[in-house]
Amino acid sequence: MLRRLALTAVVSLAALATAVPVSTASGPVSSGPVPVAQPTSGPFAAVRPSLGPLPMPVPLPGFLEGENGKGAGEANEALTRLTVSVENTGVAGADGTFELECGPTGGNHPRGQAACDRLAEAGATRAGRQELFRPTPEGTMCTMIHGGDATARIVGTWEGRAVDTTASRRDGCEIARWNSLVPVLPDVR
Repeated sequence: MLRRLALTAVVSLAALATAVPVSTASGPVSSGPVPVAQPTSGPFAAVRPSLGPLPMPVPLPGFLEGENGKGAGEANEALTRLTVSVENTGVAGADGTFELECGPTGGNHPRGQAACDRLAEAGATRAGRQELFRPTPEGTMCTMIHGGDATARIVGTWEGRAVDTTASRRDGCEIARWNSLVPVLPDVR
């Protein structure tokens, strides 16, 4: 996108530079002859820049196409494929390894559609995309509340980005992080 923008700007500036008449280049009031960068003799002396429409941006296929030649508006069949492994929750049916696919919803996750909806909700905001699977930073002051022995590992891709994270309920920060991932992770409150 940035390359296309830069290319458009360069082409537009080049067209504008040739379109500006020499007599107006120095302003309305001139105090003497204005130096001209056009040849006065030789084979190019008769060539004058023509004023025409500005060029349209040239489509750059490499930037407009997604993976496998699909257009920018066409999504891959499932951009989200996660394997969620949960242990020691103390909730019947919550422990185990579950597959989750979104776009369309698939896999054997017990709350597949709700989990995909939560991931889509988080993906709709920049903060959500940055924070959802990010571990608690080292040195963060967290309350010393033990939320249980539940642990989870989430591996796969989310919106085309690699995910490999673990979650637990060992302190207040991790409990909040776990709760932000419900229903991808089971609700063990």
